[in-house]
Amino acid sequence: MSKGIKGLAVAALTPLARLQRRLLEPLGRLWSHTRLRERIRFPLDPSVVVLGVPEIHGTGNIRLGRQLYLYPGLYLETQGTGEIRIGDEVVISRGVHLVAFERIQIGEGSMIGEYSGIRDANHRTGTDRALRWSGHESRPITIGRQVWIGRGVTVLPGVSIGDGAVIGANAVVTQDIPAGAVAVGIPARVVKSASTDRPVEASR
Repeated sequence: MSKGIKGLAVAALTPLARLQRRLLEPLGRLWSHTRLRERIRFPLDPSVVVLGVPEIHGTGNIRLGRQLYLYPGLYLETQGTGEIRIGDEVVISRGVHLVAFERIQIGEGSMIGEYSGIRDANHRTGTDRALRWSGHESRPITIGRQVWIGRGVTVLPGVSIGDGAVIGANAVVTQDIPAGAVAVGIPARVVKSASTDRPVEASR
Protein backbone atom coordinates (compact mmCIF):
# COMPACT_ATOMS: atom_id res chain seq x y z
CA MET A 1 0.00 0.00 0.00
CA SER A 2 1.41 3.39 -0.96
CA LYS A 3 1.90 6.07 1.66
CA GLY A 4 -0.90 8.13 0.13
CA ILE A 5 -3.46 5.34 0.22
CA LYS A 6 -2.35 4.28 3.70
CA GLY A 7 -2.74 7.84 4.92
CA LEU A 8 -6.27 8.05 3.51
CA ALA A 9 -7.18 4.77 5.24
CA VAL A 10 -5.94 6.04 8.60
CA ALA A 11 -7.77 9.33 8.12
CA ALA A 12 -10.98 7.45 7.35
CA LEU A 13 -10.64 5.29 10.46
CA THR A 14 -10.01 8.20 12.81
CA PRO A 15 -13.61 9.53 12.84
CA LEU A 16 -14.88 5.97 13.31
CA ALA A 17 -12.54 5.43 16.27
CA ARG A 18 -13.70 8.69 17.80
CA LEU A 19 -17.32 7.67 17.35
CA GLN A 20 -16.66 4.29 18.97
CA ARG A 21 -15.01 5.99 21.92
CA ARG A 22 -17.90 8.41 22.34
CA LEU A 23 -20.34 5.51 22.36
CA LEU A 24 -18.34 3.09 24.50
CA GLU A 25 -17.14 5.43 27.26
CA PRO A 26 -20.65 6.15 28.62
CA LEU A 27 -21.44 2.43 28.50
CA GLY A 28 -18.26 1.67 30.43
CA ARG A 29 -19.12 4.23 33.08
CA LEU A 30 -22.66 2.87 33.37
CA TRP A 31 -21.31 -0.67 33.78
CA SER A 32 -18.83 0.45 36.45
CA HIS A 33 -21.52 2.41 38.27
CA THR A 34 -23.86 -0.59 38.25
CA ARG A 35 -21.20 -2.99 39.54
CA LEU A 36 -20.22 -0.62 42.36
CA ARG A 37 -23.86 -0.12 43.32
CA GLU A 38 -24.29 -3.88 43.58
CA ARG A 39 -21.28 -4.29 45.87
CA ILE A 40 -22.03 -1.69 48.56
CA ARG A 41 -24.77 -1.68 51.19
CA PHE A 42 -26.09 1.85 50.61
CA PRO A 43 -27.64 3.54 47.57
CA LEU A 44 -25.29 5.02 44.97
CA ASP A 45 -26.40 8.36 43.54
CA PRO A 46 -26.67 8.52 39.72
CA SER A 47 -24.44 11.62 39.74
CA VAL A 48 -21.38 9.60 40.84
CA VAL A 49 -18.88 9.13 37.99
CA VAL A 50 -17.16 5.73 38.17
CA LEU A 51 -14.35 5.35 35.63
CA GLY A 52 -13.49 1.77 36.58
CA VAL A 53 -15.05 -0.83 38.88
CA PRO A 54 -13.48 -0.42 42.35
CA GLU A 55 -12.18 -3.50 44.14
CA ILE A 56 -14.52 -4.00 47.10
CA HIS A 57 -13.59 -6.24 50.04
CA GLY A 58 -15.36 -7.09 53.28
CA THR A 59 -18.81 -5.93 54.31
CA GLY A 60 -19.46 -3.21 51.72
CA ASN A 61 -20.43 -0.80 54.51
CA ILE A 62 -19.71 2.22 52.32
CA ARG A 63 -21.70 5.45 52.00
CA LEU A 64 -20.90 7.59 48.97
CA GLY A 65 -22.12 11.15 48.44
CA ARG A 66 -23.26 12.88 45.28
CA GLN A 67 -21.17 14.05 42.31
CA LEU A 68 -18.13 12.00 43.23
CA TYR A 69 -15.43 11.38 40.62
CA LEU A 70 -13.85 7.97 41.11
CA TYR A 71 -10.82 7.02 39.02
CA PRO A 72 -9.88 3.42 38.14
CA GLY A 73 -7.95 1.10 40.42
CA LEU A 74 -9.61 1.95 43.74
CA TYR A 75 -9.46 -0.50 46.65
CA LEU A 76 -12.21 -0.11 49.27
CA GLU A 77 -12.36 -2.44 52.28
CA THR A 78 -14.53 -2.50 55.39
CA GLN A 79 -14.28 -5.19 58.05
CA GLY A 80 -16.46 -5.94 61.08
CA THR A 81 -18.39 -2.81 62.06
CA GLY A 82 -16.04 -0.60 60.05
CA GLU A 83 -17.48 1.98 57.68
CA ILE A 84 -16.33 4.36 54.95
CA ARG A 85 -18.24 7.63 54.55
CA ILE A 86 -17.44 9.99 51.69
CA GLY A 87 -19.13 13.38 51.29
CA ASP A 88 -20.37 15.13 48.16
CA GLU A 89 -18.09 16.25 45.29
CA VAL A 90 -15.05 14.27 46.45
CA VAL A 91 -12.43 13.22 43.88
CA ILE A 92 -10.53 9.98 44.52
CA SER A 93 -7.68 9.40 42.11
CA ARG A 94 -6.26 6.23 40.60
CA GLY A 95 -4.99 3.48 42.88
CA VAL A 96 -6.19 4.89 46.23
CA HIS A 97 -6.64 2.39 49.09
CA LEU A 98 -9.23 2.98 51.83
CA VAL A 99 -9.38 0.35 54.58
CA ALA A 100 -11.72 0.76 57.57
CA PHE A 101 -12.05 -1.50 60.60
CA GLU A 102 -13.70 1.36 62.53
CA ARG A 103 -14.40 4.48 60.45
CA ILE A 104 -12.94 6.58 57.65
CA GLN A 105 -14.79 9.82 56.98
CA ILE A 106 -13.92 12.18 54.11
CA GLY A 107 -15.62 15.58 53.95
CA GLU A 108 -17.22 17.19 50.94
CA GLY A 109 -15.07 18.65 48.20
CA SER A 110 -11.88 16.89 49.24
CA MET A 111 -9.41 15.43 46.74
CA ILE A 112 -7.28 12.32 47.32
CA GLY A 113 -4.18 11.98 45.12
CA GLU A 114 -3.03 8.91 43.21
CA TYR A 115 -1.88 5.82 45.11
CA SER A 116 -2.56 7.28 48.55
CA GLY A 117 -3.39 4.90 51.39
CA ILE A 118 -5.80 5.67 54.23
CA ARG A 119 -6.08 2.84 56.78
CA ASP A 120 -7.61 3.10 60.24
CA ALA A 121 -6.10 -0.18 61.53
CA ASN A 122 -2.74 -1.85 62.06
CA HIS A 123 -1.84 -5.47 62.72
CA ARG A 124 -1.48 -6.21 66.42
CA THR A 125 2.14 -7.02 67.31
CA GLY A 126 3.91 -8.53 70.32
CA THR A 127 1.65 -11.57 70.59
CA ASP A 128 2.42 -15.28 70.38
CA ARG A 129 0.28 -15.61 67.29
CA ALA A 130 1.51 -15.31 63.72
CA LEU A 131 1.25 -11.71 62.53
CA ARG A 132 -1.34 -12.67 59.94
CA TRP A 133 -3.70 -13.94 62.65
CA SER A 134 -2.82 -11.50 65.42
CA GLY A 135 -5.84 -9.24 64.85
CA HIS A 136 -5.98 -5.48 64.41
CA GLU A 137 -6.01 -2.32 66.48
CA SER A 138 -8.06 0.49 64.96
CA ARG A 139 -8.81 4.16 65.52
CA PRO A 140 -11.07 6.28 63.28
CA ILE A 141 -9.71 8.66 60.65
CA THR A 142 -11.47 11.96 59.88
CA ILE A 143 -10.61 14.07 56.84
CA GLY A 144 -12.41 17.40 56.72
CA ARG A 145 -13.95 19.37 53.88
CA GLN A 146 -11.94 20.76 50.95
CA VAL A 147 -8.82 18.86 51.98
CA TRP A 148 -6.19 18.24 49.30
CA ILE A 149 -4.15 15.08 49.84
CA GLY A 150 -1.27 14.76 47.38
CA ARG A 151 -0.01 11.74 45.49
CA GLY A 152 1.31 8.80 47.48
CA VAL A 153 0.29 10.05 50.93
CA THR A 154 -0.18 7.59 53.83
CA VAL A 155 -2.68 8.48 56.56
CA LEU A 156 -2.36 6.38 59.72
CA PRO A 157 -4.99 5.35 62.31
CA GLY A 158 -6.45 7.96 64.64
CA VAL A 159 -5.54 10.97 62.51
CA SER A 160 -7.81 13.98 62.01
CA ILE A 161 -7.12 16.42 59.14
CA GLY A 162 -8.92 19.76 59.40
CA ASP A 163 -10.96 21.56 56.75
CA GLY A 164 -8.95 23.10 53.92
CA ALA A 165 -5.65 21.46 54.86
CA VAL A 166 -3.10 20.43 52.22
CA ILE A 167 -0.91 17.33 52.56
CA GLY A 168 2.16 17.25 50.32
CA ALA A 169 2.98 14.30 48.08
CA ASN A 170 4.44 11.15 49.72
CA ALA A 171 3.86 12.46 53.26
CA VAL A 172 3.13 10.06 56.12
CA VAL A 173 0.50 11.59 58.40
CA THR A 174 0.94 10.27 61.94
CA GLN A 175 -0.76 13.04 63.94
CA ASP A 176 -3.59 15.56 63.60
CA ILE A 177 -3.24 18.38 61.05
CA PRO A 178 -5.07 21.65 61.82
CA ALA A 179 -7.59 23.24 59.48
CA GLY A 180 -6.02 25.29 56.69
CA ALA A 181 -2.49 24.08 57.36
CA VAL A 182 0.04 22.74 54.86
CA ALA A 183 1.94 19.64 55.99
CA VAL A 184 4.76 17.75 54.27
CA GLY A 185 7.35 15.08 55.00
CA ILE A 186 7.87 11.81 56.87
CA PRO A 187 6.39 12.13 59.39
CA ALA A 188 4.22 14.98 58.12
CA ARG A 189 4.90 18.31 59.81
CA VAL A 190 3.06 21.60 59.43
CA VAL A 191 5.09 24.03 57.31
CA LYS A 192 2.40 26.65 56.89
CA SER A 193 -0.25 27.56 59.42
CA ALA A 194 -3.66 28.98 58.60
CA SER A 195 -3.57 31.21 61.68
CA THR A 196 -0.48 33.11 60.48
CA ASP A 197 -0.65 32.38 56.74
CA ARG A 198 3.15 32.27 56.91
CA PRO A 199 5.63 29.40 56.79
CA VAL A 200 6.24 27.70 60.12
CA GLU A 201 9.88 27.50 61.17
CA ALA A 202 10.98 23.87 61.14
CA SER A 203 12.00 22.50 64.54
CA ARG A 204 15.63 21.45 64.90
